[in-house]
Amino acid sequence: MVADIAYLQQSQQQISQLETLFQRQREAFRANPMPSADQRIQWLNALRDLLLAEKQALIDAISQDFSNRSANETLLAEIMPSLHGIHYAAKRLKKWMKPSRRGVGLAFQPASAKVVYQPLGVVGVIVPWNYPLYLAIGPLVGALAAGNRVMIKMSESTPATSQLVKDLLARIFPEDLVAVALGEAEVGVAFSRLPFDHLLFTGATSIGKHVMRAAAENLTPVTLELGGKSPAIVSADVPLADAAERIAFGKTMNAGQTCVAPDYVLVPEDRVEGFVEAYRQAVQGFYPQLSDNPDYTAIINERQLGRLKGYLSDAEAKGARLVPLFPESQGRRLPATLVLNATDDMKLMQEEIFGPLLPVVPYRRIDDAFAYINDRPRPLALYYFGYGKSEQQRVLHETHSGGVCLNDTLLHVAQDDMPFGGVGPSGMGHYHGHEGFLTFSKAKGVFIKQRFNAAKMIYPPYGKAIQKLVYKLFVR
Repeated sequence: MVADIAYLQQSQQQISQLETLFQRQREAFRANPMPSADQRIQWLNALRDLLLAEKQALIDAISQDFSNRSANETLLAEIMPSLHGIHYAAKRLKKWMKPSRRGVGLAFQPASAKVVYQPLGVVGVIVPWNYPLYLAIGPLVGALAAGNRVMIKMSESTPATSQLVKDLLARIFPEDLVAVALGEAEVGVAFSRLPFDHLLFTGATSIGKHVMRAAAENLTPVTLELGGKSPAIVSADVPLADAAERIAFGKTMNAGQTCVAPDYVLVPEDRVEGFVEAYRQAVQGFYPQLSDNPDYTAIINERQLGRLKGYLSDAEAKGARLVPLFPESQGRRLPATLVLNATDDMKLMQEEIFGPLLPVVPYRRIDDAFAYINDRPRPLALYYFGYGKSEQQRVLHETHSGGVCLNDTLLHVAQDDMPFGGVGPSGMGHYHGHEGFLTFSKAKGVFIKQRFNAAKMIYPPYGKAIQKLVYKLFVR
C-alpha cells in the first residue's frame, strides 16, 4: 500500500511537471518565434558533439536495458543514423529555410507570392523502447531544424537509456528548448493530452489509436509511425542464398524488434524447403552460437519474451511446424525460429511479431502473393527479392506500403534523402531529412501587393464594363 501511494504521488508530480515544462516552452517560443539558421545549426552541432562524446555510455545503457544489446547494432542502427541525420540537416538547413517563390496568375497582377516556412511552436515526441536513441534523436533533429521547442517522452521499458538521454540533453539544452519526460504509462497518457503544435508517436498501432484520440481533443496534428506485418516476397528465380541472407539480416537485427523487420516471407511453394535451408545457413553464419554471443540481442523484457513464446506455443498447437535455428534459449536471447504451415488463425499471423520468429507462407503465382498482401492491412515496409525489372515494377504498382526495398531489408529507413512513414494502419505523415523539416514547419502562403491595386476593377458595384471584360478574358 505504501509503495502504491508513493508510485501515485510520483506519477502526479511528473504529470504536473509536464504541464509546467510545456508552458515554459510555449513562453520561450513566443519570445523567439523564428530562430535564425545559425542558431538552429548550433543546436544541431551541439547534439552531434554530444552523441560522439557519449557513444560508449549510450551503448552501455541500451545494452543494460536489453540485458544484452549488440554494441555493433547500437552503433549501426542508432548512433550512426542519428549522426548522419544531423549532418544532412545542418548542411541543407539554410536552403530549406529560404522562402519559395510561387507564381501569380495574370488576373491578379501586379503582385507576388511566396511560401514561408515557419516553426510550429512546441513539438511532442513519444519514443518507443526498441530503438530508444534513434527514435528520440531523429524527430528531435527535424523539430530543431524547423526551429521548434521539443518535449520528449522516453519509454518506461528502457529506464537506463531514458535517464541517460534526459541527463545528456540537459547538459546542452535548457529545458525551455528541449525537455525529456520520464515516467510510466499514466505520464505517457498525460503527455499525449498536452496541446502540442505537433505530436509524433512511434509505437504499436493499438497505442497509436489512443494517442490520436487524445491529440484530437486539442486538434493537435499527429505523425504516427506504427508498424504492422511487413512482408517479404521471394520471387521464383532469385538465388535463395541472396534472398535468405538479406532477409535474415533484417529479421535478426535487434532480434527482430524493429518496426520495419520482415514479419513474414512469401515463398514459391516449390522453393520453401530450399529457403528454409538457405535461411538456416545465413542465420547460423551471422551467429555461430547463441550462448554468450554478444552479437545476438536479447528480448527487451520478460513480458515481451513471454508474448513471443506464447505465439510459438499457439502456432504449434494449431498445426505449425517450428524450425528453431539454435537448440535453446539463453536468458532473454530467444532463438531465431522459422514457422512453417502458418495459418490465419494463429496469433503470430494476426499481430505484429516484433521478435526473431519468421512465418513462411507458400504461394503458387506472384499474383497470389500480391493478393495475400493486399487482402491485409497496409504495412510499413515491403521487401521484394528478384532481379527482373518487370516484376519489380509490378510490386511497386500493385501493392501499397509505407516504403519498399528491392533486394534488401531495413536500409531504406537510413536514407536521409527519402521520407519515412506508413500508410493507413501502419501510420500517417512522414519525417526524416527535408520531409522532417516540412512536417515540423508551417508552410505559410504569403500574397504580396504594394501601392498599385488593379483588383479595384472587380470591386462592387457590379455590372461595369471593365468587369465584363475581366469575365470574358478570365472566366473560360
